[in-house]
Amino acid sequence: MDDRIIIKDLEVFANHGIYAEENKLGQKFLISAELYTDFSKVVEKDDISISTDYGALCRIISDTLKNNTFNLIETAAYKTAETLLDEFPFINGLKFELKKPWAPIGLSVNYTSVCIEKKWHNAYVALGSNLGDKKTYIEESIQKMNNLKGCRVEKVSDFIVTKPYGNVGQDDFLNGILLLKTYLDPFTLLNKLHEIENQADRKRTIRWGPRTLDLDIILYDNEIIDCEELTIPHYDMQNRKFVLEPLAQIAPYVRHPVFKKTASQLLREL
Repeated sequence: MDDRIIIKDLEVFANHGIYAEENKLGQKFLISAELYTDFSKVVEKDDISISTDYGALCRIISDTLKNNTFNLIETAAYKTAETLLDEFPFINGLKFELKKPWAPIGLSVNYTSVCIEKKWHNAYVALGSNLGDKKTYIEESIQKMNNLKGCRVEKVSDFIVTKPYGNVGQDDFLNGILLLKTYLDPFTLLNKLHEIENQADRKRTIRWGPRTLDLDIILYDNEIIDCEELTIPHYDMQNRKFVLEPLAQIAPYVRHPVFKKTASQLLREL
């Protein structure tokens, strides 16, 4: 279980609400947060540089809420939670509650509040290209993923040359895998990857056909998703050496959530 930093009822005066008076005059908000981290190295070295500064945490919360105006406290809480994850690298996840003691509902109530829970996830993304400058397309996509809000590229495999999958005549592929730390949900991440593909002029005209860039979510934590828009784990990854070989290079012990076998085991069996 993660260790926790707890902030209880930090008071911030800010301008959030659907009514003009709330945006103009402002009101008091109370913020509580549980921030999940790991104290083991901090305790061993007793070093603030590898820890999280509680004062800095509170100042970031205060500044984010004071320097922005949102109609909904849901938005205010969501944006502030994301800012904390972006700014503090030792925070693995959080539960963030934003209380509104003076909610204009015309009844006696201590407060209304919203609670946001977010954490960093491990997503493995397959990379492929077999048109144009393949290496450049892939390298640029990696940089774009690393620049996405809520994403950090942690590991990248070597690139390998592979024969095209299916019976469509085309050039060889350049393939690889990367580990992406992200607090985006799988569907939001998928949309972001499609945007990066579109920027590379990806065409979706022939199944298994040639493409400038192909980005597929192979695994996302231990999630199992099966719908028209998205299938995780990738439905055919166990049959694709160009997926398993680079995956086993950077994550040999990551486990397929359906077959319960590691990437190395699946590669040996294939």
